Amino acid sequence: MSDPLRLGIAGLGTVGAGVVKIVRQKAQLLQSRTGRPIEITAVSARTRGMDRGVPLDRYDWEDDPVALARRGDVDVFVELMGGADGPAKAATEAALETGKDVVTANKAMLAVHGKALAGAAEAAGRVLRFEAAVAGGIPVVKALTEGLAGNEITRVMGVMNGTCNYILTRMESAGLTYEEVFEEARALGFLEADPNLDVGGIDAGHKLSLLASIAYGTEVAFDAVELEGIGAITIEDIRQAADMGYRIKLLGVAQMTGRGLEQRMTPCLVPADSALGQLEGGTNMCVLEGDQVGQIVMRGAGAGEGPTASAVMSDIIDIARGTRISTFGRPAAELKPVTPATSATPAPYYLRMKLADKPGALAKIATVLGESGISIDRMRQYSHVASEAPVLIVTHKTSRPALDAALAAMPATGVLGDTPVALRIEQI
Repeated sequence: MSDPLRLGIAGLGTVGAGVVKIVRQKAQLLQSRTGRPIEITAVSARTRGMDRGVPLDRYDWEDDPVALARRGDVDVFVELMGGADGPAKAATEAALETGKDVVTANKAMLAVHGKALAGAAEAAGRVLRFEAAVAGGIPVVKALTEGLAGNEITRVMGVMNGTCNYILTRMESAGLTYEEVFEEARALGFLEADPNLDVGGIDAGHKLSLLASIAYGTEVAFDAVELEGIGAITIEDIRQAADMGYRIKLLGVAQMTGRGLEQRMTPCLVPADSALGQLEGGTNMCVLEGDQVGQIVMRGAGAGEGPTASAVMSDIIDIARGTRISTFGRPAAELKPVTPATSATPAPYYLRMKLADKPGALAKIATVLGESGISIDRMRQYSHVASEAPVLIVTHKTSRPALDAALAAMPATGVLGDTPVALRIEQI
């Protein structure tokens, strides 16, 4: 029988406890699929005496994750602590320096230090795997690095934060305001300790930057991701977008263009009858487009103990089988510096505004749009509220700079009752 693969697990929260459960409960299945036993040698966490729903007494305990990473009886260091720097980064570096393979779910650390850590892994002859860092149980990293490796990737797209999708779909189904559903999500424990990581798009932006690096062979460039959260989305936007045949999603899009790498994590309208438009609740969806395969849609749980622990185990199983793949699908030295796109690919836009209820108001707005080279595809006016008329406009494809110029010129018309809302309509 082959020697066991020995794990050291740092971080025993929801995901870490889930990994321990799988190793304990699925021992025979894991051995049959890898040809060798998978065992836990030692663990580490902030608090030793907590009840984590799984026995830990058979494992050595290390208070310091760096000490765990350096142990001679650990083959794979499993980093599930989180945080871009601090103990997570120090322990990961220590593990690689001492000849360990590393499996992590830490999107923030990789988004900031991905190339350096990938280079350290290669210099040490080890692997650094991170399936669990993106979209929970959806095997999107494996799909890009392996299943679609023969494709030129033309676009990566997806809903990558289940909390935001829950908030937006709950607002629509229950007719609640953003503030009401935000507090509901907080009470249910769906939000991060810093809620802006979720609703500000930061968490999802980390994930998008990692997928873009794999897809386009570039250095991870989280700083180049255009970020806009969902805090400004109103129930009126959701209802009126639906009336026009759309749903609003916090949508990540990455694509290589002649202007450079485009990376956006912003609220967008998508057709209500599309796969993304039909996505409900806390579920994630990744859409990958390749020149040979066309469009691939992957849908599943984006968080939670089971799905994320499953993704961690997929990387551990690959290591047990002897699979060796560069962190981002190619050698770290070959990852190209990112040239961010100067502007997004042209697209239709949804505009919502209130206009003064007087003759010629709409004509003035149409004139401003026309002077910026923007034509109107569809328009809808709703019942008057006091002396103002709510108006929706869907434009034909236009560039964001042209739209921004038009929006900047609109106040001078004297007919605006509020600041217009502009949301991109993504072509699916």
